[in-house]
Amino acid sequence: MTEASAASAAGKPTGLRERKKARTRAAIREHALRLFRERGYSATTVEQIAAAAEVSAATFFRYFPTKEDVVLQDDLDVITLEAFEAQPAELSPIAAMRAASAALAAELSPADLARMHETIELTMSVPEVRARAVDEFTRTIEVMAAALAKRAGRRPDDFAARNLAGAMIGVIMAVTLTSPDDGPAGMFSRIDAALAHLEAGLPL
Repeated sequence: MTEASAASAAGKPTGLRERKKARTRAAIREHALRLFRERGYSATTVEQIAAAAEVSAATFFRYFPTKEDVVLQDDLDVITLEAFEAQPAELSPIAAMRAASAALAAELSPADLARMHETIELTMSVPEVRARAVDEFTRTIEVMAAALAKRAGRRPDDFAARNLAGAMIGVIMAVTLTSPDDGPAGMFSRIDAALAHLEAGLPL
């Protein structure tokens, strides 16, 4: 799912400049994943990815701060956050996140799912990508805490909102940083089960 399609799904208009940027970002990522398949992650350089996408290395780094980010940064977190914010106010935060995750799963095409499966495998098999993924989860906690605080009418740095965001992202990490061979569709089922467990008070 490209940035342009993400914006469209979120109901946001996209201008010519935004569409061009989205195409460039998507092309870089597409060629990167292809080269990783053909040559292996470690044997592929940023310069090779940039050349395949017909951009400069400097342009690559404008879109992706590191080579690891070309694997990890997609538009799914944007779509998920939009879906979360669109949930009815009477839903609890965890129930809203479960509904948002289900909405995201329903939006994904077979190609999206295949790409997700590929990035999951890279994350699990390449140590530097796996390490960078932890940084991404940390960033996601900050974003989720702000969304939770907004939903509850609290300050962005609210302690309870950050605590809940950490718990939600924590249980998601617990089921995504493992490698059962059930693919992305199975991953969404595991995420829902993890959130349901949290919603029930984490009984053991």
